[in-house]
Amino acid sequence: MKRREFITLLGGAAAAWPLAARAQQERERVRRVGVLMATPADDPEGQARIAALLQALQQLGWTVGLNVRIDDRWSAGDAGNARKYAAELVALAPDVILASGAAAMEPLLQATRTVPIVFALAADPVGAGYVDSLARPGGNVTGFMTQEYGFGGKWLELLKEIVPGVTRAAVIRDFAITAGIGMFGAIQSAAPSLGVEVSPVNVRDAGEMERAIAAFARSSNGGLIVTPSGLASSRRDLIVTLAARYKLPTVYYQRPFVAAGGLASYGIDLIDQYRRSAGYLDRILKGEKPADLPVQNPTKFELVINLKTARALGLTIPVTLLARADEVIE
Repeated sequence: MKRREFITLLGGAAAAWPLAARAQQERERVRRVGVLMATPADDPEGQARIAALLQALQQLGWTVGLNVRIDDRWSAGDAGNARKYAAELVALAPDVILASGAAAMEPLLQATRTVPIVFALAADPVGAGYVDSLARPGGNVTGFMTQEYGFGGKWLELLKEIVPGVTRAAVIRDFAITAGIGMFGAIQSAAPSLGVEVSPVNVRDAGEMERAIAAFARSSNGGLIVTPSGLASSRRDLIVTLAARYKLPTVYYQRPFVAAGGLASYGIDLIDQYRRSAGYLDRILKGEKPADLPVQNPTKFELVINLKTARALGLTIPVTLLARADEVIE
């Protein structure tokens, strides 16, 4: 081989080495995923959601401690904690952040408009300003929707089906988030046709909520509806206890309330939302942008009824309703 040819070959190989090394490093680099949850860290439901997320990530090739690191924070429904933890997560410079819902989304968007964010739960991401549109999110955010606002009327219909004599319904909601306002509006719109008068109860202050429910229970023919929020989830045991104490038939937005002793729930399969969220985390970690990933609608809904609680309230659940239930807790 001539000297000139050898030098040229050597130079080409030397140039290729850094490229190969960089590719290897890229494959081996540990990616960082931030997670901001709205529930307390010891909440079994919150832990179940994270477990589903990690399992789905592993099935996609991501193993904690090997090629991905998870930095999680749990706000327990406290707005101050949510702001603090959002800032902490952004400061860690993660590749992507998973937000559990509105209580996590809003402080995260105050902290960053560049770090990719995937929300697992959001009722109205366009109205809340998270994305430009469902088909083309347009910014650093995308994710998975919960029930649309119109779904709120279904909870009132379910309450009326269980207890036809109900004429009053107190709606527990978080007025500080868009979903709290929108869901109450939908329930309020459906109320006249069902012959029910509705009134809001603020979940943000536990003492205020207890007093409002106690006052509401002094009159007859009443029931409760609990709408989605991180605060409601973090105060699940308190809400179920109050419903039992005042013998108020209550419809909830998710299964964990019924498993804890609540009467009935109808809503999305929340665990499934976290499994599906892992798919978007995977795609973003592999180079896709949130702006190009359309917001997805929920695909699984579940009706759950607790017969033990129904008996304690002196209620007989219609056979037709039991036949439609996805799960009946004896």
